[in-house]
Amino acid sequence: MVPAHPLDHADPHTAAQAAAVESLLRCWVREAGLPAPADGTLRVPLPASGTALLVPVHHWSPTGWHRFGLPRLADAPEQSPPADAVTLAALLSRETPELPETPDVPEPLEPAGTPAQPRPAGTPASPRPAGHGIDQVALVARVADSVRRTTDFIRERRKHPTDGPDLFLAAEQALLLGHPLHPTPKSREGLTDAEARLYSPELRGSFPLHWLAVAPSVLAADSAWTESGRIVTADRLTARLADSGLPLPVRRTLPEGYALLPMHPWQRHAVGHRPDVAALLATGLLRDLGPLGVPWHPTSSVRTVHRSGAPAMLKLSLGLHITNSRREHLRKELHRGLEVHRLLRAGLSQQWQAAHPGFDIVRDPAWLAVDGADGHPVPGLDVVIRHNPFTAADDVSCVAGLVSPRPYPRAAESLSPAMDTKPVQSSRLAEVVTRLAARTGRPLATVAVEWFLRYLEHVVRPVLWLDGEAGIALEAHQQNTLLLLDPDGWPTGGRYRDNQGYYFRDSRRTELEARLPGIGEHSDTFVSDAVTDERFAYYLGINNVLGLVGAFGSQRLAGEHLLLAAFRRFLTAAACGPDRMRSSLPARLLDSPVLRCKANLLTRLHGMDELVGPVDTQSVYVTIANPLRP
Repeated sequence: MVPAHPLDHADPHTAAQAAAVESLLRCWVREAGLPAPADGTLRVPLPASGTALLVPVHHWSPTGWHRFGLPRLADAPEQSPPADAVTLAALLSRETPELPETPDVPEPLEPAGTPAQPRPAGTPASPRPAGHGIDQVALVARVADSVRRTTDFIRERRKHPTDGPDLFLAAEQALLLGHPLHPTPKSREGLTDAEARLYSPELRGSFPLHWLAVAPSVLAADSAWTESGRIVTADRLTARLADSGLPLPVRRTLPEGYALLPMHPWQRHAVGHRPDVAALLATGLLRDLGPLGVPWHPTSSVRTVHRSGAPAMLKLSLGLHITNSRREHLRKELHRGLEVHRLLRAGLSQQWQAAHPGFDIVRDPAWLAVDGADGHPVPGLDVVIRHNPFTAADDVSCVAGLVSPRPYPRAAESLSPAMDTKPVQSSRLAEVVTRLAARTGRPLATVAVEWFLRYLEHVVRPVLWLDGEAGIALEAHQQNTLLLLDPDGWPTGGRYRDNQGYYFRDSRRTELEARLPGIGEHSDTFVSDAVTDERFAYYLGINNVLGLVGAFGSQRLAGEHLLLAAFRRFLTAAACGPDRMRSSLPARLLDSPVLRCKANLLTRLHGMDELVGPVDTQSVYVTIANPLRP
């Protein structure tokens, strides 16, 4: 029998602590290059504290999704309690040196694990901006905040495990524990408990939007949203969304030409005292209409909101620190989403759909924002209008939510034969694959491999096509990747979403400009091929596909080495088979002894914001051994 895991503990706080400890340890193993232990106990040296941690290993993952028991200090008395997440964060942060300056694109380094401890294996991919020192206090505070919020999420889901009828929304609200390789996956500094109940997808929150009326002289907007061949302006789109909720008297009192701009209620409070916003309100160029209308629901990103049946989702500015950044729009991101939509409409989509009809990009074809009296953008007053291609009946899920463990009791029929402890932290992935195995009468591992191969064909191959044929690499991590399932649970297609995560290759600039003249002028989307290769390998290769392999392995659905072999066969065919692709990524994943990988713990510890500065200096990357190399 598989031993019970602390995530199964009846106390939600204990379960949340276990999840946080595992995430921190996974980060440290990857970023410090710790090798697999020979005896089932991981030893984590802590020379700055004069001790070490001893950690039971329940599952050692070649892709990084390890499963651990609770750590104990090596020299502590036997009756001492294990180290909790806050203690662990404090101990690990003491072992982290300042980041050295390195060349912009380094030569490949030795695989992680080769340097002597305590130096973390890996160096940043480019010089760090000044001022990014270690902030132990901030890291520890965010770990504590993340644990507290995760406790609330687990407690609530154990009380109310049943999802609502909107399958898309249920999937968006399923990511209870967050990124398995992030030190503070659920930290949201600045959000009160009362606000968290309204604004958290994990708590199934909902709230009316806060509306502003914007004078035409300060309105900034653009739209390529078309209906019956005609452009629909962004202000008309928001007016339609408001029609179902704003009282008629409010709409009738709007001055001529004023546009309706929706905001997140938390954001409205946060920006209200900024001088530029206060000045616009004082002069009447902005008019505050207050929170009005029907409820909207936060999705997995927290700031994008959804309403069943609405033609659009809204990606709002939100100044909360979520994972590695404050989530306020930059103007170039608004241009980027609309630019990609126009690029696809200019003929690229037709080519792509001919080759891969089951995959597409969720479009961001319109936006509204506010400029000050001086003509400069006013930060924090921006909204992206995102096309909503899904109905409540569509079985579509972001991959992160699909694979996320759910630490609350599941029905007995959802358990795989290997999962013989109750309750179990099942995931939607585990339920889907287990039911497929039961329905077909085939071994669980066989079904898991076939499911994985279909995923590669329906999701990964189209993304590689876009890179190879058009020179556009997508930041296709698991939360940005939506998977469509058929009624039986097999992958049938996918969607990519994000108005930030595009890399236009510098080497393909001429081709892209021929497709859409002026491309990149306002969006700042062209990136050197070296940086594009590094980020594409991480987001699609490591985070997405190898993360999926790790989920299968850590949830005892299939052996990771079996899935890695299947991925190698797929990449070999993509790199040199009769259907080979022009993308450089398959060969890179197959041939490189090491890969560059985002280091979320180091990025968070050094206080870096992934939306600030040049793309190659926004986060820390380290070098890890390539698990695809036999």
